[in-house]
Amino acid sequence: MGKKRTLKSILLLLAFLLVFSSFGMGVFAQSKDSQSSAPKQLAELHGNIDLKSSKSTTVIVEMTESSIVEAKHSGKSQSKANLANERKKVKDAVKQAAKSSKVNREYDYVFSGFSVELKANEIPALLAVPGVKAVYPDVEYTVTGDTGKAISEEVFSPQMADSAPFIGAGEAWEAGYTGEGVTVAVIDTGTDYTHPDLAHAFGEYKGYDFVDNDADPQETPAGDPRGAKTDHGTHVAGTVAANGGIKGVAPEATLLAYRVLGPGGSGTTENVIAGIEKAVQDGADVMNLSLGNSLNDPDYATSIALDWAMAEGVVAVTSNGNAGPANWTVGSPGTSRDAISVGATQLPYNVYNASISTSEGIDYPSAKVQGFPSDEELLALNGNEFEFVHVGFGAPADFVGKDLEGKIALISRGAGIPFVDKASAAKAAGAVGAIIYNNAAGEQPDVPGMAVPTIKVSQEDGQKLLSELAEGNNTVSFNIQFSHGVGELVADFSSRGPVTGTWMIKPDVSAPGVNITSTIPGGYGAKQGTSMASPHVAGAAALVLQAHPEWSVEDVKAALMNTAVELTDADGNVYPHNTQGAGSIRPLDAINTKTLATPGSHSFGVFAKEKGKQVEKQHFTLKNLSSERKTYSFDVSFKDNPAGIKVMPSNNLKVNPGKSQKVNLNVQVDASKLEPGYYEGTIMISDGKETFDVPTILFVQEPDYPRAEAVFVSLENGNLTQVGGFFPGGAENVEFFVYQSNADGQAVKYLGDIAVYEDVPAGYQYFDWDGTLSDGSKLPKGSYYNVYAYATYKGQTDLAGTNFRY
Repeated sequence: MGKKRTLKSILLLLAFLLVFSSFGMGVFAQSKDSQSSAPKQLAELHGNIDLKSSKSTTVIVEMTESSIVEAKHSGKSQSKANLANERKKVKDAVKQAAKSSKVNREYDYVFSGFSVELKANEIPALLAVPGVKAVYPDVEYTVTGDTGKAISEEVFSPQMADSAPFIGAGEAWEAGYTGEGVTVAVIDTGTDYTHPDLAHAFGEYKGYDFVDNDADPQETPAGDPRGAKTDHGTHVAGTVAANGGIKGVAPEATLLAYRVLGPGGSGTTENVIAGIEKAVQDGADVMNLSLGNSLNDPDYATSIALDWAMAEGVVAVTSNGNAGPANWTVGSPGTSRDAISVGATQLPYNVYNASISTSEGIDYPSAKVQGFPSDEELLALNGNEFEFVHVGFGAPADFVGKDLEGKIALISRGAGIPFVDKASAAKAAGAVGAIIYNNAAGEQPDVPGMAVPTIKVSQEDGQKLLSELAEGNNTVSFNIQFSHGVGELVADFSSRGPVTGTWMIKPDVSAPGVNITSTIPGGYGAKQGTSMASPHVAGAAALVLQAHPEWSVEDVKAALMNTAVELTDADGNVYPHNTQGAGSIRPLDAINTKTLATPGSHSFGVFAKEKGKQVEKQHFTLKNLSSERKTYSFDVSFKDNPAGIKVMPSNNLKVNPGKSQKVNLNVQVDASKLEPGYYEGTIMISDGKETFDVPTILFVQEPDYPRAEAVFVSLENGNLTQVGGFFPGGAENVEFFVYQSNADGQAVKYLGDIAVYEDVPAGYQYFDWDGTLSDGSKLPKGSYYNVYAYATYKGQTDLAGTNFRY
């Protein structure tokens, strides 16, 4: 390609790109040569590791010897003693192959293997060690929620915590289901088990701290020299089982806390797997993992551990990630085949029209309400004139020395500062509202729940406001009128599926995750993210298990999915399956359901035959929970009724009470009548009185997953050594190029191409690069840069990138 890209084309995708550069994600990159020549007996390689580096790193080794749970469910004989003996053999062999290696944690229950620290350039030696099945990097995991804000007791009221009542938890309590007798493990940053709303849920044994390796899983305190304090796990625990100032979804459930994420809310794979194993062994009935990375891989170590935890009878619930709204953004462990992955929704709210004018009668036609903390605070702006003060980009420092008390903050979009932080800074400075003007063409997004009533205007209207202010016309008035109400919506930040490789629908279900009020150390706070949605489902699972202790994990998952409420967007259009899953959960309906369809969603996979019809036979299971014989009928339809897809299910299937039957599906696809791509449909199940839907998808030809999902740059001793990326299906060609950027990762100047590579294999690939561009010039040190990759495969081209300082 070799030609200059426009800043517009790059910046349009920058938000998507930063998703992949902000998590420290990784999977190990096998080089092109090693992939083509590696003997078959070598272990599988995963991840983002610079194999030329002599720096110490940690990896997770998976053994060929089955874990205790895997052996149990595979009909094999296995014992801890035998597994320990086999693990010792592998560890000894690893020590011989990699002299610097030091084993950290060992796993045997839901994952067979160990974590080991060694020099990166010794990792290839692990691959030929007998008994090693796969090697994974010790990827960083972060909480999937924002830092939120504290809510003072002065303004707090139980009515603020309205998400549990919205999904019908109150009706479940009235029916006698409160989570009593069910144990929920919170695998997170720890939990403040002394909080008055949570103390009831903990017994003498609190759980375990895998960060400090002790039996006290308390949150990271303020002033910890290792990093920032945490409150995330306490917030999650409160959503599950608080019972005091607020009530969680399952207020009488028992809690166990496992601290696997340390200061600042980050941690690594080795502790997450250890937490999963410990929770299963400690007898948890449900576990919640509101954490993740951006790796869309169903066979990553944490996803494998969760799948086996589910097999052992523990309902595993995990957040889907906060990298939406693009498809294919779900990350591990949300990619797990069996665990319940949860997307985030926003509770119903009112929409208002807004107009503003300044003192000389000048109007600003682009004005719209962007977000507000309450209807009352928004409407309080009507009928008054307010002085407005320009505060630049709205960073806390921009308010220093300026009087905002009772005034309106005029703020520019940009500088990498989230809208919610701009509004929070305005509130902290005493402002009663904010106007945020765009710093580029186009409209700004809506952001519900802003700390102060916030109006958004265009770049043009923003400049008019600045001109008025320069002329001394510094007052503004508002006219805000109710427009209409909006139902429950999927949050834009909520990650979407499908999962690469398995092509599964993710999330499985959705739950409230925007501005959720819950417990934090010392009080209460509001946060948002799929981290906040996941514990709603964990609490709901506890209610279902109390009502039906005999149900399997598959039954619990199916009940929550089969009874979920289908969601539509603000225009009334049904959300795609990979946006909402089966819909928003309703626990009491799940408890009372009389039919279960497992699995609760279905992927027919990829149909790649180019000529003629391709037929596949698949099935799902129906369980009749009622006391009477039922006759079920089925109707399978695909969106827009595309020619070329035909699904023939069993019909008029009779199922006796308390019994299960397989429902056969013959799927026929004629690709010659279809455009390549993604098709979603619905399996409607009826017993003659009630109906419910099972979401389904299929792909014709190559799925449209991103051809480039991430870019990586390696530096060692201050020098550039490699550039690489993640190319899920490989690429016919990959072109790397570089821009100079600012500290916020915004591209500002095109510098040139790095290189073009042909026939790049699938996976994580790295190439030598010392900073030299194709024209022979070299990147100077001391600046910020963005490196991008264009990858093309089977007619589709995608862009990914990362920013770094060199």
